Amino acid sequence: MSTTVATKTYEPCPPRTVAFLGLGVMGAPMAGHLARAGHTVTVYNRTAAKATAFCAQFAGTRQAATPAAAAAGADFVFSCVGNDDDLRQVVLGDTGALAGMKPGTVFVDHTTASADVARELAAAAQARGLHFVDAPVSGGEAGAQNGVLTVMCGGEAAAFEQARPVAMAFARAVTLLGPSGAGQLSKMVNQICVASVVQGLAEAIAFGQRAGLDMNQVLAVIGKGAAQSWQMDNRGPTMVQDRFDFGFAVDWMRKDLGLVLGEAQRNGARLPVTALIDQFYADVQAMGGGRWDTSALIKRLK
Repeated sequence: MSTTVATKTYEPCPPRTVAFLGLGVMGAPMAGHLARAGHTVTVYNRTAAKATAFCAQFAGTRQAATPAAAAAGADFVFSCVGNDDDLRQVVLGDTGALAGMKPGTVFVDHTTASADVARELAAAAQARGLHFVDAPVSGGEAGAQNGVLTVMCGGEAAAFEQARPVAMAFARAVTLLGPSGAGQLSKMVNQICVASVVQGLAEAIAFGQRAGLDMNQVLAVIGKGAAQSWQMDNRGPTMVQDRFDFGFAVDWMRKDLGLVLGEAQRNGARLPVTALIDQFYADVQAMGGGRWDTSALIKRLK
């Protein structure tokens, strides 16, 4: 299966040698943009066949058998994997990326993970004379394909400034928000907002349909006023069409909301609406919709 990478005008940046670990629906197009932007890219993926297919598509890229081998000689190492444990597997140990990185190299992690693991890996990198930036992204699969992700970063300012021009190959904004862990905490804020907006949109569309309104027309009208949002513009019409076969999956959102609620327990934040919506997503999973787009919240209202 080929990786979709849209045409983009890249900001000027000196070509660098980079590694990319994890070629899922987000990582593959991100790595593709790095290659298209003129960087020398080595990739690693747990399922080697995906890396083989990626290298066949993007001339000049090469495949490595381990994260350490991919990171050897790289100026920057990027990753985008599934969760905390997956991240530890590609970073730590004899075959992990830190074991192969040369002193001073910056590791930039785009996984949506916990703030705790970000701080843990930053400390492990520092002990080796390396740098670690937690940098989760927002924008979904389409954002990765189009190279317009929003990247929320935590870490040392000097390491961030080194990595930012390279990361702009797949982003429209790369922002440092604080020390290690701040990127992950900011992504949690993002997911709280997204979950609430999607639930409100689902209720509104379900209500309008019950009332016999032409919801495409209604969305077009109210989308010009105070109710407008990215979710309304992009997911509203597809919710009306009962289409949920693209975008950010329910399973992934539940993983993210689990991180949010766990952090809230630690810091004392009260998130009653977020906790309720998490249970609504559990209902969608029970309906067999774990791989449906997150806008599938509307399915449980019909």
